[in-house]
Amino acid sequence: MKNPSVLLYRLGNFFYRNNLTFVATLITWLNRFVFAVFVPSSATIGANFRLAYWGLGVVLHTRTVIGDNCLVCQNVTIGRNFGSQGVPRLGNDVYVGAGSAIFGDIVIGDNVIIGANSVVNKDVPSNSVVAGNPFRIIASDRKLKYYELDNPSA
Repeated sequence: MKNPSVLLYRLGNFFYRNNLTFVATLITWLNRFVFAVFVPSSATIGANFRLAYWGLGVVLHTRTVIGDNCLVCQNVTIGRNFGSQGVPRLGNDVYVGAGSAIFGDIVIGDNVIIGANSVVNKDVPSNSVVAGNPFRIIASDRKLKYYELDNPSA
C-alpha cells in the first residue's frame, strides 16, 4: 500500500505547481492534522520518496529539495538554520534515520546513510555513512544503496 501522507503531498504538489496554492495549503494542513507529518506542497521531492511509519513527526521546510529513492524515518526535521535563508538539498538514494535533524544551507550527496539521532549541519559527500551529534563520517566509498543492503545480489 502506498503511503497516504506521501500521496497527499503529491496531490498538494500538483495543485501548487498549477498555481492553486490555497488548495495546496489545505492539503498540507490536512496531512499535518491527520498523519502528524508536515510535508509542505511547495517542497521539491523526487520519485519513489518514502516515509517510514507514515512520516510520524516528520517536519520539512517549505523549500526543501529531496532527490529520488529517498527514505525518511520518523521524527526527522529538515530545515534552515537560525539566521540563514538556505535549506538542505538531499541527493538521490539517501536514508535518513529516526530522530535526525538536518539544517542549514548544505548539500547531502547521493547514496548517503544518515544514522539515527544525528545532527547534520555541514555538507556530506556522496557514498558516505554519517552518525552522531555532531555528525562524523563513519564510512566512505560505499558501493551498495541503502535498499540493497538486505539483499546484495539484487
